[in-house]
Amino acid sequence: MWSGRFREPLDAEFEAWQRSIVFDWQLLAQECAASKAHAAAIAAAGILTADELAKIRTALDELVVEHASEAGQAQVRDHAVAEDIHHYVELALTEKLGSLALKLHTGRSRNEQIATDLRLYTREQIGVTISALTKWVRALVEKAKAAGDAPMPSFTHLQRAEPVLIAHWLQAYAQMLLRDISRLEDCRRRLNYCPLGSGAIAGATLKLDRTIAAAELGFTGPTANSMDATSDRDFVLEYLQALTFVGLHASRFAEEITLFATAEFDFVRLPEAFSTGSSAMPQKKNPDLTELVRAKVGRIHGAAASVTLQVKGLPLAYNKDMQETQEPLFAVRGTAQMIGLLARFTTALGFNLERLEEAADTGYLNAMAAATYLVHKGVPFRKAHEKIGNAVRFGLETGRELGALTLVELQEFGEEFGPDFYDAVTLEATLDCHDVIGGTARGRVAEALALVEAQVSALEASHGGA
Repeated sequence: MWSGRFREPLDAEFEAWQRSIVFDWQLLAQECAASKAHAAAIAAAGILTADELAKIRTALDELVVEHASEAGQAQVRDHAVAEDIHHYVELALTEKLGSLALKLHTGRSRNEQIATDLRLYTREQIGVTISALTKWVRALVEKAKAAGDAPMPSFTHLQRAEPVLIAHWLQAYAQMLLRDISRLEDCRRRLNYCPLGSGAIAGATLKLDRTIAAAELGFTGPTANSMDATSDRDFVLEYLQALTFVGLHASRFAEEITLFATAEFDFVRLPEAFSTGSSAMPQKKNPDLTELVRAKVGRIHGAAASVTLQVKGLPLAYNKDMQETQEPLFAVRGTAQMIGLLARFTTALGFNLERLEEAADTGYLNAMAAATYLVHKGVPFRKAHEKIGNAVRFGLETGRELGALTLVELQEFGEEFGPDFYDAVTLEATLDCHDVIGGTARGRVAEALALVEAQVSALEASHGGA
């Protein structure tokens, strides 16, 4: 591709070491799509005839079909001569079309080709990831609907705090995933500009209509600056950083499920289809899926950190360093599959409702509701907090919950206690006293669930049913 300037052959080891075909073979479909769009642009500029354009575009389509199988992919990856995916496509096209194929590189550079291919690939992966996240949100919504008004304890500092609805807990994760989808959509909007026509650094040397290629490839428009377009990898980093949030949220869910599945918690029943046993201990059912999910965030975060360090301090414009941003991008390709597995795992997950209700209804989780009862009696909250704290201590000493203390005993801590106290600290009342937007009151949770379901339905409609 560039041998005219050189008289000495490349060092054999260096030549093999610097080749990117071993990983950028994954961009063949994107390379062919971008090449078809470029062909249309140079045809409009008079470089190709209508017949030549048709032949080139047909041959590029054939290449995609021919290399769709694993054997076809291996043929690209293991090619003995091609330096990168751009070189491979040119060689394969030349085999089909002869010298006509060599016209295709008129008015373009590999710098703009890889920038375009990576944008197309990242945009596609964002769509796949959003689809998988949408399925997981749907699974959470359906599980929340099935849980109804069933309660569970919530935790702060990993200590029981207040009762909430299981549906409320599930919706917390749905909100995280909706934010993840929003971040990915933002990333997609920013990357959706076409570098084709940027040349190596200063812009194409032909007077190309750059909107032709941009429109064909579904971009919002051409990039605004040729130097930025060929050296920009912000979109790769932004995508990986957005995936880091996906991984973090998946890991938090996985950690809670792993804990809740222990005999000590006994809150959930792991689906056998997503669990394994022990080769030594016959009784074991291990949470392999959630443990692996918990670990995957390391791979994703590592990819984002790697790209950050690779592009840090690079001068304008293209530098060979940028080749190293590709492998981290390809390394996180399994994220959508992981999210898809989590969606199916969530659907199959079982809850130990009896144990969860018992845990929500014991351990003084109604203490906040009890303090609120006193506030409604005119007691300042700080004083109410103290009075209920004293009552809890007495309950601990005598082995009784707040609702089991007699009215006489309660009035030792404050004359404001009345017979209506007992109705105020039932499990149902404790849940329903959180009657604010975003709270765990039963009516509020139902309202929130309806809103989340509407959001996920809109996502499913916009992504073809997810």
